[in-house]
Amino acid sequence: MTDICAMNIETIEDAEPRSVWQAIRRGFGQRCPSCGEAGLYRAYVKVRDDCPSCGAALHHHRADDMPPYLTILLVGHILIPLVLMTEQAWHPETWVHWAVWIPSLVLSSLWLLPRLKGAVIGLQWANRMHGFGGEEDQPVEP
Repeated sequence: MTDICAMNIETIEDAEPRSVWQAIRRGFGQRCPSCGEAGLYRAYVKVRDDCPSCGAALHHHRADDMPPYLTILLVGHILIPLVLMTEQAWHPETWVHWAVWIPSLVLSSLWLLPRLKGAVIGLQWANRMHGFGGEEDQPVEP
């Protein structure tokens, strides 16, 4: 067991460093975190298996629940204060709130979700998590 751990540590230490912020920016821009050239997605939030430009494997990502949580957190913290300030300042009718804030909520969530998912994938790639470092995840023994 220690030989495997030592081998993985040596492999990571010998590996070329990856810029975390550059990978996050590329992911947020929905580009490959490795080269920044090709698109990250083949559909709305369906990640390509491999980058068509540089050939980097992208299927290792485990960006399952974090992007929606971040989307809810950011959209909620941005829009809810705006809703409250609008109500305090102008007291609009209820239908105005519905007409303005529901589409704003939906559109901002749809815009932000693929960008945050890309940023999470970029973070995982830069830190060599979940197979992005050349080693597959090993199951943890109880």
